[in-house]
Amino acid sequence: MMQSSSNPRNSREKYINFFHKPTAAYVLICASTALLTGLGIVMVLSSSSVKAYETTGSTYSIFYKQLLFIAAGGLVMYLAIHLKRAIWEKLARFALIIGGIALLLPQAPIIGKDINGNKSWIGIGSFTLQPSEFAKLLLVLWCSMMLRRFAERDHSKSAFDHLKILAPGGFIFLVFIMAGKDLGSAMIVMGIVFAMLFISGLEMSYLFGLSVAGFGAIAFFVLTSANRLSRFTAVLHPFSPDVYKLAGWQTAHSIMGLASGGFFGVGLGASRQKWANLAEANTDFIFSVIGEELGLLGTLIVLLLYAALIYGIFRTALHTKDLFYKYACAGIGAWFLLQVMVNVGSDIGLLPVVGVTLPFVSYGGSSLLANFMAVGFVLSVIRRDPEVRAALRSKRRSQAE
Repeated sequence: MMQSSSNPRNSREKYINFFHKPTAAYVLICASTALLTGLGIVMVLSSSSVKAYETTGSTYSIFYKQLLFIAAGGLVMYLAIHLKRAIWEKLARFALIIGGIALLLPQAPIIGKDINGNKSWIGIGSFTLQPSEFAKLLLVLWCSMMLRRFAERDHSKSAFDHLKILAPGGFIFLVFIMAGKDLGSAMIVMGIVFAMLFISGLEMSYLFGLSVAGFGAIAFFVLTSANRLSRFTAVLHPFSPDVYKLAGWQTAHSIMGLASGGFFGVGLGASRQKWANLAEANTDFIFSVIGEELGLLGTLIVLLLYAALIYGIFRTALHTKDLFYKYACAGIGAWFLLQVMVNVGSDIGLLPVVGVTLPFVSYGGSSLLANFMAVGFVLSVIRRDPEVRAALRSKRRSQAE
């Protein structure tokens, strides 16, 4: 008697076989990126409608901008996928210079723009650009190039030299970012350098020392700014009467939104917190709006999509033999993981609000373009694998027949 194709055993074997295919990482990254972007555009429309109407008289103005950013991001990703290896490596060699100049632009008197107390933006007509988003990818590329040089030429040196070759670049980026008072991006930059040192095999004793130094630097930046200090202390008791209407407002209403969503949510577009309670509902707190409107189920789906994306990126790093691409893919995976953790941690009240976007979901051209470029880089690495190229060609032929 023949077994039904819907047999659970057959389905389980089908999924297992999928993860054994050379194109598994490619499919996971493409599918999760597309789904996150699609969900993001829906949630940007929902979360920004009130703010857009108040500022422009149209509920769709921010949504239309996001569509434009996604179209530009798709083009950037396509170009990144097909960019030649020599160009990526040349970009990595000059990444420190390019990134340093880009990070200094917001301090220029004419084009520099201050948003929410952070002077980390440049104004281009009606659009704004945040160079620190692109600096993250540039830092990953530069660190990857330096680590490959270390591995190929300097076998006699100790692992401590990993730290000495990456520290200058990380320090320069950190100083320039903090010149614009952007602690959120500075935390991500520190995390990227730490992650790449961990991946390169730096001893745990050095990593522990770096952790202490990193937390010390964050503590210094917090203690020297009354605004940052109030945000950090508000995390402990956001509903306390003396902080609720001040620094605790955003965190408190983010938690209320998540709590009121229940398992299935109050319904798409029915968020109450986006009505002037969450000032950054379409950017920093879009995860909270997802939880309120789509419930716990919606937030779990978002986290699963990020898990699939990051798994696909790290899988690519493990399967790539070229050290430059191996380190770069691992760095991009660490970057996305850190950014998701910081954003979600802020929204659920575990971390202070530091102004970090949710990749592919939050509104914003700078983050979207940088994220699409990073994913395009990873996909270009996968497509260079002979097995993957052969599998993709075979699939295209079968679809054409």
